[in-house]
This record gives sequence, C-alpha cells and structure tokens, in this order.
Amino acid sequence: MLALPRNVWLLTLILSLAMSSGAMMVMVGGVLGAQLASDPKWSTLPVAMMIIGTACGVVPVTRLMGRLGRKPVFIGVSLLITTGFLLAAYATSIANFIVFLSAAFIIGLSVSGFQQIRFAAMESVATEHMAKAASTVLLGGLVAAILGPELVTQGQDLLNIPFVGTFLLMACLGLLCTMLFMFFKETHIFEATTVKTKVDIGDVVTKPIFIVAVSSSAVGFALMSFIMTATPVHMHVTEHFSLDHTKWVIQSHILAMYLPSLVSGWIISRLGANRVIMLGLCLYLITIAVAFAGNQLSNYWLALILLGVGWNFLFLGGTVLLPTTHTVEQKFKVQSVNEFMVFGIQAIASLSAGAMLFLLGWQGLLFTSLAIILAHMSLLVWQSIRIRNLKHHTTEINHG
Repeated sequence: MLALPRNVWLLTLILSLAMSSGAMMVMVGGVLGAQLASDPKWSTLPVAMMIIGTACGVVPVTRLMGRLGRKPVFIGVSLLITTGFLLAAYATSIANFIVFLSAAFIIGLSVSGFQQIRFAAMESVATEHMAKAASTVLLGGLVAAILGPELVTQGQDLLNIPFVGTFLLMACLGLLCTMLFMFFKETHIFEATTVKTKVDIGDVVTKPIFIVAVSSSAVGFALMSFIMTATPVHMHVTEHFSLDHTKWVIQSHILAMYLPSLVSGWIISRLGANRVIMLGLCLYLITIAVAFAGNQLSNYWLALILLGVGWNFLFLGGTVLLPTTHTVEQKFKVQSVNEFMVFGIQAIASLSAGAMLFLLGWQGLLFTSLAIILAHMSLLVWQSIRIRNLKHHTTEINHG
C-alpha cells in the first residue's frame, strides 16, 4: 500500500477532510431540521437536499472534468463547499429553514465533485492496482468519521447561536481542501476523441456487468442513507437518546463504512467483486435483523456498524466493476450515468426517510429496507445468469 503514488495519498487526505462534511450534515442536519421546519416530517429534508444537490451535480461535474481536466474542477468544488458552509452558518444564525436547505443543496453540489476522487485515484495507478487505490482513498473516511461529528459537538457552543461555529469550522476545511488540490497531479489525458467525437454508451448500459456495478453502488448508498438519515432523528427526537449517544452511533457507523477499506481491496482481488457485493447484501440482511431485535442503544450501534461494512462492500465492489464496462473514450459519460443513478436514488431514499419514519414508524422503515434488499438479491442472481449465458454463447461462437 505504501508503494502507491503521492497522488493517491494526497487524494486520501483531501477526501478525509471533504467527507467530514457529510458526516457533520448527517449529525446536525436532522437535528436542525427538526428545530427549523414547521412540520417534523421534514426534519430529514436538509440531508436529502444535500444528496439531491449531489445528484444534480454529477453530470455537469463529470462533463466539466472531461473538458477542463480534474484539477480545476476539484479546486472549484472546494471553493463551492466553503460558500455552502458559510451560507449554512448564516441560515442557522437567522433560523431560516429555506436558506438552510439552499446551503445544503450547494454543499451537495460540491460533494458530487469530491466523489470523483476515487476515479482520479484509480487513474493514478496501473490497472492491476485500481482496487487498492480505490480502497485506500476510502480510508479517508476514517478521519471523517471522527472529525465530522466531533466538529458538531465542538462547534455547537462555539458561538452564541448553536451550530453556527460548526459550519464556520467546516468552511475552514473547505479552504484547506482548495490549497491541497493545488498539489494534485492531473490524471485526465486530453485526447481529440475524448472531446470531439460523439460517444455512444448505449451498448454499455445494457451490459449485465454494468447493471450489477451501478445497481450495487446505488442500492448500497440508498439503503445506507435511508437508514442512517432516519437513525439520528429516531434516536434523539423520538427515543430521546442524548446527542452524545447519537453521535457515538453515527461515528461508529461511519468508521465501519471506511475501516474495511484496509482489507476490502485485497478481499475483492481474492473473491472477486461479485461475491463481495453479495456479501455486502447479506450484511444488510443482518443489519435489519439486529434493528428489529430491540430499541436498546446496543441495537442501534451494532446495526449501524453492520450497515457501514455492508455499504463498503457494495460501493467498492460496484466502483471496481465499473471501469471494466467501458472504453477510455466512454469514461466520463459512463461515470456521469453511474453517479447520477447512484446519487439520484440515494436522494430519493434520504428525501423519503423522514416521511417514512413518521408515517410508518421505525419498524415500517425496516420492513421497506428488507424488501429492497431481497429485490436486489434477485436482480443480482438474474444478471449473473445473463453473464453466464453470454459467456456460454460466446464460447459456442468461437468454437463454431
């Protein structure tokens, strides 16, 4: 792992700072939403707006990277997230829910750029080291798991109005990311065919392996967001757990999301991405079982840890599969389709989490999650059959 180029380690450091924003918003977004919104059903809307912003930003961000290169766009999104946090601080200071939603949307737009870090890391190494590079940058989430929630509690009472200091501290991290990106070595190779030739990806999106890659990342992110977004609200607002207990559960969850990256790249190289994806879904099933078992602090803690590990296997497995589905010329278009589907579905999940929690309750939310997991398992089985049939058909043609 130490043999990886400087670019990968720099991107790991930047991602650790940038992903703190997501951890922070999960912690404080729902709590502030419950305080600022006129109806508690809209308490998770700020987190959902951040993810909607991410979904809206992925296509223009990836297209801009194709035309301008990754480095200038990375610098731009770092400045944008700084602006978003400054606006969030202002919205909190005047207790304006609409302005706070606008800030969350801007933060989400910038997150769409930071999500491209994993692709930039894979472009910095040879093909056989891509899984290792992707898993390494995801280790930045370990720092984010501690730093993001910690900034919530440290900044909560930093100024007279709660949480304003938190957003100002996050704005400082945005500026730090801007400076660090100055040392990033561009990974995008500009070719005439990349920009001038019309690229068709119709043949890519119908491939079984593409469907597996995208659906695994999308379902992994959607279910993780669905349950994670609702958990702080259910724990703190409904079950009246303390903010410290809620923070501990969320921190443990985010640590569990990224800690497996120490070995998940190696596991994928040994078992293959498809088996690791199925393992992630099995962990999701166990998550639901633990959450159903009771409303003790230990239930939330263990369920969210299992949810985090399952997400890592699903997301990393899908990420590693994606580059095998397209050519160099198709790269940015395929990545934009993947990111839009992943974060678009995640946005729907986060947007519906609050309403589902208050309309159906915690148990109803878990039943809904269970149905989605079983449906995706069925999809993976179907696609694996398609892949096997295609290989058999190709073999018959070659021998014929």
